[in-house]
Parts: sequence; structure tokens; C-alpha cells
Amino acid sequence: MSLTVSYTANEDDLFPADDDLFTDTFSLHSVYAFMGEEIRISQKFGANLGVAAPVWEAALHLCGYLEEQSVELRGKRIIELGAGTGVVGILAARLGAFVTLTDLPLAVPQLEDNVSINTPACGWPAAPPTVLPLCWGEDQLSFPSDWDLVLCADIVYIPETYPLLLETLTHLCKNGAVVYLSSKMRQEHGTPGFYEECLPIRFNVKLVHHDDQQNINIYRAFLRTDH
Repeated sequence: MSLTVSYTANEDDLFPADDDLFTDTFSLHSVYAFMGEEIRISQKFGANLGVAAPVWEAALHLCGYLEEQSVELRGKRIIELGAGTGVVGILAARLGAFVTLTDLPLAVPQLEDNVSINTPACGWPAAPPTVLPLCWGEDQLSFPSDWDLVLCADIVYIPETYPLLLETLTHLCKNGAVVYLSSKMRQEHGTPGFYEECLPIRFNVKLVHHDDQQNINIYRAFLRTDH
């Protein structure tokens, strides 16, 4: 993986999106390279996007993991939750996946912009990524359950949302989807507890990657059949 013009934030100075998180309004343009693809990402700070604005390290770790493990993406039906800037899902679409990017409604314009600026000159290999709002625990029944992969990068940090996320994942994975979740393991936000106590209620969960320096874990999970 290589990148040009990166943004570094103190990821422990979090969290909820609020109007004063970024007091100045500005855009930052970054370029990330994975699997022979250059992904250009526009990050819009000060647009009330809060934590949806930056590219977080956990997202780049997930991209790197997919590359290192040669996870097959071409032709797969993929949905990304809490996509933020869309870097993970856009990479998958550039590699031939059928991708749906989801986040809260306020993040949809940033996702649409990043899809637009990453359109290959010869067109998307499979289809342009679809961008849709999805509020966990509310909208998931409007989405199908026939995905191959569900991708999640740094979306586990507000304990009140964990049951809603579990409910949403359960619906999306009913037909056998595999989930990859990449998280910075923030003790103060109960992130380890989600993976140790909440997610295993419905899913078989396996730790597949750990970065001790960045304190980032990647998990692979699939729905349990004994429920």
C-alpha cells in the first residue's frame, strides 16, 4: 500500500459528530494505492460530517488486509456500512465488485463525490457503486440479504449503537455473507466488548489480523446457524 497526501488525526480525541469538531471548513485530497489501483479521496472537514469526514487508519488497514490476503472481490456483491469517505468500497468496485456504499444521510454527498472522482476512464469494471443512506436498526429491512461480503471500517465506537449494528448485520448476512470488520480497539468506547460479547451472540467471530502499534484488529465473522 502506498499513499500520497495523508491526513493524520488523534483518533482518541473522539467522538460524536458535532458542529464544532472541525471549526474550519476545508477539503483535503488524498491518493491511496492498493492492488494496482489509485483511489482518490476527498475529505470534507467542517461540513458537519464529524467522524465521517476523515479516512481512518482502520479503513486503510482493511484495504491492506484485502490486498495481502488476495481476497477475491471481482463479481462479488458487497455492502459497506458506515462507509464515510468510501475508500474501502470504492477500492472493491474498482476491482470489479458490485458495491453498495451506505452511511447516515449527511455523509451521502461526500460518498457520491468520491465515487464520481474515482470513475475509471474506461468505466467501472462491473457497475458504479450505489450510494444509499442506512440508519442501523431502522432501514436495514429495505436492503436485501444476498450479499457476499459486508465491509465495516472503524464503525464500532458508540456502545448505544452496538445492538442496532448487530441487528443490521444479522439481516444483511441471513444468506451467508461474510463480514470483515476493522476497528481501532478503544477501551474507553467499549470496542473490545462488542467483539467479545455482543457480536458472538449471533456470529462466529475470528480475529484475523492484529496491529499492535496502531491497536487495530480485523475480524472475520459469519452468522451462526445454531440460532
